[in-house]
Amino acid sequence: MAIPDAQIFPHATSEAAKTVERHQEPQDLVFYAGWFCPFVQRAWISLEEKRIPYQYKEVNPYKKEPHFLAMNPKGLVPAVEYQGKALYESLILCEFFEDAYPSHKPNLLPSEPADRALTRMWLDHISKTFIPAFHRLLQAQDVEKQNEALQDLAENIKGPFFNGEFGLVDVAIAPWIVRDFILQEHRGFKRGDVSPVWEAYAERIEKRDSVVNTSSLREHLAVIFGRYLRDEAQSEVAKATRAGKVIP
Repeated sequence: MAIPDAQIFPHATSEAAKTVERHQEPQDLVFYAGWFCPFVQRAWISLEEKRIPYQYKEVNPYKKEPHFLAMNPKGLVPAVEYQGKALYESLILCEFFEDAYPSHKPNLLPSEPADRALTRMWLDHISKTFIPAFHRLLQAQDVEKQNEALQDLAENIKGPFFNGEFGLVDVAIAPWIVRDFILQEHRGFKRGDVSPVWEAYAERIEKRDSVVNTSSLREHLAVIFGRYLRDEAQSEVAKATRAGKVIP
């Protein structure tokens, strides 16, 4: 039986399509991406924020094309090729961009060790709490379980960004903010119910140039999300959420 997710819309649209078009020339860094993937958008936002030269290559990871699978045995996006080496995992890539391109600003990680540690604490929290709650809410068919997941989406932010200035914590959570329209439309989520500060923060995030320029039309995302809402999606994230396991 064919995997439904393999039939996704094949390329970026809207402002993201314009960004893709600007990044077709060969570069030292090749960025393998799926326009639809929130983990991809994390790394993509970082590249755009720092204005790092890269070549964009669209991949449908569900089709496991030979070259990509040879480069990344996990078969997941995002991934990059850099100086003959294959690298992957979205947050690892974001930190790699900081290390490999130190002259490209802004710095998305603080320079002070304690502040870096606090950033990584927030990243750990987002990975272990916020994103799993988002996907539990998305896939839950039981109203009680949906309500439980709603409670875990609350974030205490003082603003305007997590570390005062836009940084890696904001990059890490931005793709799910862009996609929370599906929770608002189908799961009763309201940004204002979290707090007025969160609502203002989310609006600020989704209007940032790097976020806008890596975002495609909602109508194509909605088709993908329909499978999650019915708990039919076969992505690794969906399967992990369904099984109550850590999101890979």
